[in-house]
Amino acid sequence: MQFTGEFDMSRRGVIAGGATTVATAAIAPSGALAQPRGNKAASPPVATTTLTVNGQRHEMELDTRTSLLDALRENLKLTGTKKGCDHGQCGACTVMVDGRRINSCLTLAVMHDGDDITTIEGLGTPDNLHPMQQAFITHDGYQCGYCTPGQICSAVAVLEEIRAGMPSHVTNDITKAPRLSSDEMRERMSGNICRCGAYSNIIDAMNDVAGTKA
Repeated sequence: MQFTGEFDMSRRGVIAGGATTVATAAIAPSGALAQPRGNKAASPPVATTTLTVNGQRHEMELDTRTSLLDALRENLKLTGTKKGCDHGQCGACTVMVDGRRINSCLTLAVMHDGDDITTIEGLGTPDNLHPMQQAFITHDGYQCGYCTPGQICSAVAVLEEIRAGMPSHVTNDITKAPRLSSDEMRERMSGNICRCGAYSNIIDAMNDVAGTKA
């Protein structure tokens, strides 16, 4: 098909014009096509954020898009908290904020300015283990160990949730305090994935700490 007048162009002309455009882009200076000459790339938004982590106060200049997980791992070098799926689906990044467990990959660090954050490093040390850490060792509640920090942080918080009377989907009567049972624990721990399948041992460890029978 051909057009007449000032828009008259053959198929060969279109192909030639496209090839010229590609060639020009290939030899253009880096960034010349991305932004007008003379303009500088915008700096990332930064905010001063104060986090109290494991009892220590940290004041940091953070990109406001930084997740709490990345702030802990990259800025504070607390690498016990693991990055698994980075989508809030595996629980490997679980930490406690003001006593409540959260997925640290799904929240921004600047949202927790002034909050009290506890990571696996703040629960215990090799010389002074938290009771839940010791129970995981006793009951072999881990295999590869990658998910274990998140599992332990979540397990500690779960027992506190039950003691505080917070209901779950398997609580029979929400007007009464939930029972400290294996069913309650399994339901509440369902967001923490163990690809090695150590679930039964994890529940044994939690029952040990809770002082109940599996």
